[in-house]
Amino acid sequence: MKLKSVLVKFLGLGLMGALLASCYLPARFDAEIELDKAGYYSVKFDGYLADLTLYQGLKDGKISPAEEKEKIAVIERDFKRDTATKEFQYYKQGHFKLKWEIAGDLLKNKTMTFIRRNELILQLKYVENSGYIVLEGKSISADNRQRLWDMGLNMQGQIRVKTDLPVKSDNATSKKKDPKDPRFMWLVWDVKDIKSPRPRAVFIIE
Repeated sequence: MKLKSVLVKFLGLGLMGALLASCYLPARFDAEIELDKAGYYSVKFDGYLADLTLYQGLKDGKISPAEEKEKIAVIERDFKRDTATKEFQYYKQGHFKLKWEIAGDLLKNKTMTFIRRNELILQLKYVENSGYIVLEGKSISADNRQRLWDMGLNMQGQIRVKTDLPVKSDNATSKKKDPKDPRFMWLVWDVKDIKSPRPRAVFIIE
């Protein structure tokens, strides 16, 4: 019985370590994406992100104010190396405000990942052999969502996609025609909390 409880505890710590290694969680945000039939896209993110390792260290009292300052300086330098970063400002308790904007040709680039491939929060991917463009949000298991909730973290915001592409499938909260140009449609995801479904949509490009 003791061995079983030790194993459960060990596995729990392992899962928490893997979770914290994922690093960034969008806390409060507003994201807007435009995607057209030619494959051109633009992405704008305005909101707050939490660095999970820094947040947990501060929460547990394992990171001093001086260490907090040093770690934030490293994070800021990392983000400002990316030309898509338009604004970075530390808030508190491992949270920082970020404005991030990018535009490009998805048929040429194949993928657009916010923030980066090993830190996926939002991704557009052109699947050339199927003729689809896939939009996906950050993947977090139900167990890890509960762990983040128990840590005192949450995720709230809205993702809007404006497109003139046919939609094969989606789990958007709502959809409507653009009032200024009915050729385009808006897909909207209202992320009410960290337990909201992972945003996903498949568009037909060919």
